[in-house]
Amino acid sequence: MRFLLIFLLLNSCLMTGLVAQPIAFAVHGGAGAADSARMSPELRMAITVALTEAVQTGYTILEKGGTSLEAVEAAIILLENSPLFNAGKGAVTTANGICELDAAIMDGRTGLAGAVAGLHHIKNPIVLARLVKDSTKHVMLIGEGAEAFAKTQKVEWVNPLYFLEKSELKGVAPEVTRFHDSKFGTVGAVALDKAGNLAAGTSTGGMQGKKFGRVGDVPIIGAGTYANNASVAVSCTGHGEYFIREVVGHELSALVLYKGLSLQAAGDELIKERLAKMGGKGGLIAIDKAGNIHMPFNTPAMLRASKDARGHLYVRLWQ
Repeated sequence: MRFLLIFLLLNSCLMTGLVAQPIAFAVHGGAGAADSARMSPELRMAITVALTEAVQTGYTILEKGGTSLEAVEAAIILLENSPLFNAGKGAVTTANGICELDAAIMDGRTGLAGAVAGLHHIKNPIVLARLVKDSTKHVMLIGEGAEAFAKTQKVEWVNPLYFLEKSELKGVAPEVTRFHDSKFGTVGAVALDKAGNLAAGTSTGGMQGKKFGRVGDVPIIGAGTYANNASVAVSCTGHGEYFIREVVGHELSALVLYKGLSLQAAGDELIKERLAKMGGKGGLIAIDKAGNIHMPFNTPAMLRASKDARGHLYVRLWQ
């Protein structure tokens, strides 16, 4: 009997070791009122290819044993470098005709986060947000202070005209402009790595024609960006004022962690019920600690892609 118990114990340990920690990854490129019937096949394909590249890039990093933070940052850099999305290169203009960029990233393992807002010269705001997390004792830096910090780091600096020049959009530039005007432009990523660590990141070019130094939910930790290993990683996109008021990122975590709701139930309650009743438009992407993925939205469109633990790739622009 004693030997049987030892055998069963050893066998259990061996079997446990064979059960791999699931990995999962998701990205988004904004939500809004984009009409599928009015989008050209060329633009549809370009967006699909960009989302697919971003999600495959992040997932590959996770497969190779990289961290959730590394995957999130790498995918968002790709999306920031594309003029197709309202973040980084594709940022929209303020009422003054300039571009102001915000970003945030959060580590679900440590609870550390970094955020930046009101940038005019930083090519990849998500890189600077991570440096705020890694290299300072602060969470958020804004405007001139954030860019002064950037000068002390290895961050690529660009002329503000870089964000206004969209020559890469051959044949679809006017269509992309209309597309940006019809949606809440943001990009984001969430990840679960092999060590069981969650991370989230979000980047945006803000709201078209915004005034008075307006900042939305993206760099507000707990509103547009949040990660907690005990619950979820979430990146939001939508009318930022509503996401701030409802503290959507943290509230999603709380519904899962304290109320015991599934990721799907919690996400649907927030996006399809609470925000909808308030008049708030948008959506979110989220992964829980078990690797479940949910991407609810209450707008006609949300650009999104994911890859789950089974390697199943999902890319959608509309319902």
